[in-house]
Amino acid sequence: MIILPAIDLLDGKPVRLYQGNYESQVQVSPSAQQSAQYFNDLGAEYLHLVDLNGAKYGERIHFPLIKRIADETGMKVEVGGGIRTMEDIEAYLNAGVDRVILGTAALKEPEILKEALKRYGERIVVGIDCKDGFVSVAGWLDDSKVNYLDFAKQMEQLGVKTIIFTDISKDGTLSGPNLEMLQQLKDSVNVDLIASGGIKDIEDIKALKKLGVHGAIVGKSIYAKTLDLKEAIDVSHGDKTC
Repeated sequence: MIILPAIDLLDGKPVRLYQGNYESQVQVSPSAQQSAQYFNDLGAEYLHLVDLNGAKYGERIHFPLIKRIADETGMKVEVGGGIRTMEDIEAYLNAGVDRVILGTAALKEPEILKEALKRYGERIVVGIDCKDGFVSVAGWLDDSKVNYLDFAKQMEQLGVKTIIFTDISKDGTLSGPNLEMLQQLKDSVNVDLIASGGIKDIEDIKALKKLGVHGAIVGKSIYAKTLDLKEAIDVSHGDKTC
């Protein structure tokens, strides 16, 4: 299992939100570059970046900053937020980003997703952000009537190899991941599943590893110091799950 420390960018600052509410933002470090370097120094191989402004407005607001982080750290970087066109996808993948995450575009512009998968294959990841069992898009500001399991099956049929699942009600709460919904996803689709939202401590990491997910995105727990990133990486790489 891989561990992906997260940096959410809002107005140029690394922040955390509570249940996706933009008004709940709290700055978590002096700079995104400083956080990324800290994670790199602790041995993280992957970095999960979200452009919150981009997600809201459908533009590459933080593109220069994200490119700089990818260049400076040399980590495998995945990016989500505001990626709605082939131009967006190409810009990031040509800027040193390892893979891009499509959410809104995957739901509302399936032809773009199909073209992206045709060109870039496994470098295209789909994010399923879920609220009350339904997919939510546009920075979690727009709720759909699409069931998350039905959507995951559609994505698998299109050739998506990796899905990031976030239960919005868990995000930023440190109340533990939604293991039940993750298990339902594992039972429904055969893809690499990355868990996001609610992870609090090392016991959550162990539970996710036991569940057999491909990866875990950790954010608030690191900044709140309820989870030691190095320990999480060590546990994820080891054979023991308890």
